[in-house]
Amino acid sequence: MALYDNIYEIAADNYGLISSSEAKLIGVSDKEISRLARDGRLIRIGHGLYRIKHYSPSPNDPYAEAVALAGVDAYLFGESVISMHGLAPTNPANITVATPHRIRKKMPSSIRIIRRKHVESPTEYEGIPSQSIVEAIRAARQTIMASRLEEATRNARREGLITKSEESILLGELSE
Repeated sequence: MALYDNIYEIAADNYGLISSSEAKLIGVSDKEISRLARDGRLIRIGHGLYRIKHYSPSPNDPYAEAVALAGVDAYLFGESVISMHGLAPTNPANITVATPHRIRKKMPSSIRIIRRKHVESPTEYEGIPSQSIVEAIRAARQTIMASRLEEATRNARREGLITKSEESILLGELSE
């Protein structure tokens, strides 16, 4: 029971998720993780990623899962940051994650990985590593119409996610 309690402590603050590498840091072996999954106390999400069984779902679960599946140093990118905050109409079924590392494992088709060698330092929104709102809006210029990005910029300002100065600069860039 103590093993599961230790896992629960980590997962409870992380959208119910725990990676096998996090479990190893607290002394839980791969064999013990597999046993807990067979017993139904952990649910395997993907390679090396599990969710505790007793977890109440949240709207941000898909974003947290996508970043966790991509691994260390991964972060939510572009249109997906806008989607997570509901700043403009987007396709939330497709999630874009950036990482400086090469991902060799098979990822779900709903997750698009972008390799970014020069990582801007990500921020966190709702505990999920993410590109900043300003940089996400800039990055989404290739996939979202300018009018929607202007709407996202105004909504981000209204919600206090960006400053008035950042709003002005972004709106100027978007009108070019």
